[in-house]
Amino acid sequence: MQQRFIAIWFRHLKTDRMIAHKPQLKNIPFVLVLPDHGRMRITEASAVVRSKGITNNMLLADARIIFPAIEVIDDNNYLANRLLKKIALWCIRFTPVVAVDLPNGIILDTTGCTHLWGSEEVYLKIIINRLKEFGFHIRAAMADTIGAAWAISRYGKTKAIIETGKHIEALMNLPAAALRLDVHQLDKLHKLGLHTISSFMNMQRSVLRRRFGEHFLLQLDYALGNKEEIIQPVIPVEAYHERLHCMENIQTKTGIEIALKRLLEEICRRLQKEGKGLRRASFKAHRIDDKTEEISIVTNHASNKSHHLFKLFELKIATIEPALGIELFTLDALKVEDIITIQETFWTANNSLESIEVAELLDNLQSKFGNDIVHRYLPDEHHLPERSVKEATSLKEKSLIEWRTDKLRPIQLLHQPQCIEVTAPIPDYPPMNFTYKGKLHKVLKADACERIEAEWWIDAGLHRDYYIVEDEEGKRYWLYRLGHYSDAYKPSWFLHGFFA
Repeated sequence: MQQRFIAIWFRHLKTDRMIAHKPQLKNIPFVLVLPDHGRMRITEASAVVRSKGITNNMLLADARIIFPAIEVIDDNNYLANRLLKKIALWCIRFTPVVAVDLPNGIILDTTGCTHLWGSEEVYLKIIINRLKEFGFHIRAAMADTIGAAWAISRYGKTKAIIETGKHIEALMNLPAAALRLDVHQLDKLHKLGLHTISSFMNMQRSVLRRRFGEHFLLQLDYALGNKEEIIQPVIPVEAYHERLHCMENIQTKTGIEIALKRLLEEICRRLQKEGKGLRRASFKAHRIDDKTEEISIVTNHASNKSHHLFKLFELKIATIEPALGIELFTLDALKVEDIITIQETFWTANNSLESIEVAELLDNLQSKFGNDIVHRYLPDEHHLPERSVKEATSLKEKSLIEWRTDKLRPIQLLHQPQCIEVTAPIPDYPPMNFTYKGKLHKVLKADACERIEAEWWIDAGLHRDYYIVEDEEGKRYWLYRLGHYSDAYKPSWFLHGFFA
């Protein structure tokens, strides 16, 4: 497929933005300035001021001589980048690959996108009209290369859409500055009488390299298409990305569901062919008021079943506010994994964590009640009980060690041991009673103590002496004493867990 690019030039980017926010500035001659070595230099002049002969990079003092009634506004070094990034994000509704082209442009990779709007002419016209509605003065061009589109948008004087394969012909009569060259290279070209691209385009490369350097040849190759120019999208394009453009704006839940089902079917078809499934996905609805609604899901197992994934999204569709209408839907598989087929037995049910049914049940629970509703734990190599378990990152994660079964452990372990009041003989006897949450528990039975200490390289704290005790109601608790009794130290007691 032939690559196609659009370059958009914002002729008065920052001043247009200010006029859009403050309409009273429209007919007022104003400039944006920044200090430059003790002088104020114009960074951008409004359209009204430019008609008076004042240009960018002119000193403010010189401009006031030409036109004294200039209103001066302080500029911001980062304003252009922020504006262009915001516009580029908005343009994602037309193509997933949009890049900022500082100081006053953006680049769109429109390869394979224009047919959704009927033709390249309609596609480009819609983009230009929408940006003009926002108050921007722009020029745009479409061509086979980024360099050619950039050159036509700034210096072209004929049509804005260059037919496939005709970009070299369109470049020939343009000035050398259309190649995005620096000032020194342009000065050399003008001194040699090489004013247009056609005057040096077919010269020997060795001569051009010796005269103007490698950067000159690189820019020429980018424009002619001899080398591929790489752009940095404002949002990285996911490998598994699907988009659905709506010919009519969608405002109903039913319409959103139909769009989601269609996108899921497309992306799952691709995943199934490649033996993969998604673990995390994002569904976005781009509204005509320039806002984007987004919902996302996470699965425990890689899945490429569209009906199951739709159920996970379905509970969140109600949070999407269509407002005046949605014009574009996109679906991204943000995390994809290989699907490993599990060998199941013929005569018994497969009830392991590898079971697809178990994974889908957990997905449904998490989608309905939240991602924190289900947890899975694995043993960890630590002595202290609260550190001896860790939360698994997925159902597939395997334990590196076995669960410890030689010592009795409570069925419920508190995240944080609770301090309790204890009556106990000293020095090493179990408690006779203890008070927990204001209730006194009399200890009828107690097991011998188990001493547990933290690893010395992690925590140099006191040891713990654990006791299993049973109260008068037959309930069993896991208590511990922190350290030894001594004349100078009275150890504290803690409740750390409950037995069945």
